[in-house]
Amino acid sequence: MTDQGLDVALGAAAPIPLDLAFHVAPGELLALVGPSGAGKSTALRCIAGLHRAERGTIRCAGATWFDAQTGVNLAPHARAVGLVFQDYALFPHMSAAENVAAAMGHRPRGERAPHARALLARVHLAGLEGRRPAELSGGQQQRVAVARALARDPAVLLLDEPFSAVDRATRRRLQAELAALRRDLAIPILLVTHDLDEAQMLADRVVLMHRGRGLQTAPPGALLARPASAEVARLLDLRNLFRATVEAQDAAAGTTWLRWGARRIEAAHAPAFAPGSAVDWLVPASAVVLHRRLRPSAGERENPVEGRIAEMLTLGEDVRVTLDVGDPDGHPLTFSLPLHAARRNGLEPGERCTVSLLKEAIHAMAPVPGR
Repeated sequence: MTDQGLDVALGAAAPIPLDLAFHVAPGELLALVGPSGAGKSTALRCIAGLHRAERGTIRCAGATWFDAQTGVNLAPHARAVGLVFQDYALFPHMSAAENVAAAMGHRPRGERAPHARALLARVHLAGLEGRRPAELSGGQQQRVAVARALARDPAVLLLDEPFSAVDRATRRRLQAELAALRRDLAIPILLVTHDLDEAQMLADRVVLMHRGRGLQTAPPGALLARPASAEVARLLDLRNLFRATVEAQDAAAGTTWLRWGARRIEAAHAPAFAPGSAVDWLVPASAVVLHRRLRPSAGERENPVEGRIAEMLTLGEDVRVTLDVGDPDGHPLTFSLPLHAARRNGLEPGERCTVSLLKEAIHAMAPVPGR
């Protein structure tokens, strides 16, 4: 346990399974990411005091909000939480300023109206204080909800899918505003989202959840480049997952040699795996490099793999190529390249081509049983 920030450890078997632990430092934004039903919103509700876990602890800024073993379970109003709901949950009969002031029960009455105006100005709603929610756009309602959450002078800010109810353009603007706003907030921020792109844009770290479990906690870039398991990689929708056997380790060269069917693959050093052990391994699509037909380069000697083009899917100015590489389990290799490069190299379904797999991007993981 730390003295500052938010410390969460939750467990439950039913009705919603939970096996989750994390810390959010003051000023840090942590994102809970996972598919629907992963338990993200349940964890958020536990922190806010709206749901009680079977076991665990919740501590914030040195204060204990929940401890199943000792029976501590503070009511929601006794927790210094600012919560932004998915549907904003604004009072329809109140103006924007009145909605914000309603969260200021801890302040003297004379301070509430001016502070509400200041908070609304902070979220770019100056001049709209008198409008009711029905007179505001979805993005403006979301800003009111953020101002109301901050009106509680919270020790932690909880955001439950806060941008899901607005259009794409508005979502981008609101995300940029949150990124700017958080620079002035010296409190932990917890964001629940199913959108990995949103988490990459906003979060310092990500907790990937599935069926109530926290599978991996890491900065977004590290999570995508070094997933802890093939299960994590699949939940992140990462392609190019294969099974191989560790053939040899060369610590001096920083290399792990993998036997992939008939091929010998040079991978980034993974000393945790002994020769002879099975591993799952991943190569990001960005680390699959096409061999140019007319101008080969020296770098093409790095893990060359030949295959037959099974499918080509044009996505705007890019093409996603699916390559049948004779994987023992039948899994294809996919990569993307600009449309003009595909045309220049004569890529067509049924044609054969060769790619290189960049060694340093190849990541070995403990195998998932039964995969």
